[in-house]
Amino acid sequence: MRFKDKCVFITGANAGIGEQATLKFAKEGAILALSDLSEQLNDNLQKELKQLNTRFSYKKCDVAQSESVYRVFAEFVNEFGKIDIGVNNAGILGPRIKTDAYPESSFDQVIDVNVKGVFYCMKGELNHFMQNGGGVIVNTASVAGYVGMGKHIAYGASKHAVLGMTKSASVEYGTKNIRINAVCPGFTETAMLESVDDDMAFKEMLKISTPMKRFGKPEEIADAILYLASDESSFMTGQGIILDGGLSVQ
Repeated sequence: MRFKDKCVFITGANAGIGEQATLKFAKEGAILALSDLSEQLNDNLQKELKQLNTRFSYKKCDVAQSESVYRVFAEFVNEFGKIDIGVNNAGILGPRIKTDAYPESSFDQVIDVNVKGVFYCMKGELNHFMQNGGGVIVNTASVAGYVGMGKHIAYGASKHAVLGMTKSASVEYGTKNIRINAVCPGFTETAMLESVDDDMAFKEMLKISTPMKRFGKPEEIADAILYLASDESSFMTGQGIILDGGLSVQ
């Protein structure tokens, strides 16, 4: 069990990539400090974690609010004694609108969640890791952090920022036994993809544009998160792993 007795803090744990990462960490023996915007963890996930005899706790957290992040993180540290791994996964897409008409309020919301939220989580984690001899951070970025994504100016900007923060912080803490990397999914079968558009023809176009001619699965992205969090990637920091079915190489 790669993560036996390791405590993993996961944001956006209630669905999609976060949910699959939660289950995979549980199967590898981790202690789980879970958070999301919902009042409670979804029933199916709770049931599966209990069946696995996983030690876990769930707290509502709005990552766009620094006080919410710092409070929840401190409560988890108090409850479990430490955090070893931070998976900063919470994020939103925002509306699909061309840049000249993109609402400023939507832009602000995407930046607040996807950029500031990751920053707040990283800040809390780094302060804790510095006091406890090290740790690992895995941020959820996107292939949109590498390539242009039309009609998603805020999302593209936010994911470029996540990669920038990942790289910058990795340089700062490389000698402190702290590794910081990111996963960069392409189109993945999550609620976020469902929110892109109700037009099935558009979704089919997204699939066809991917060389593997399919969408990614949340568990495939979760596998990469576990790799980055594990000792198997011990000489890796400041990197963004792209999992996009070949989309970005065209």
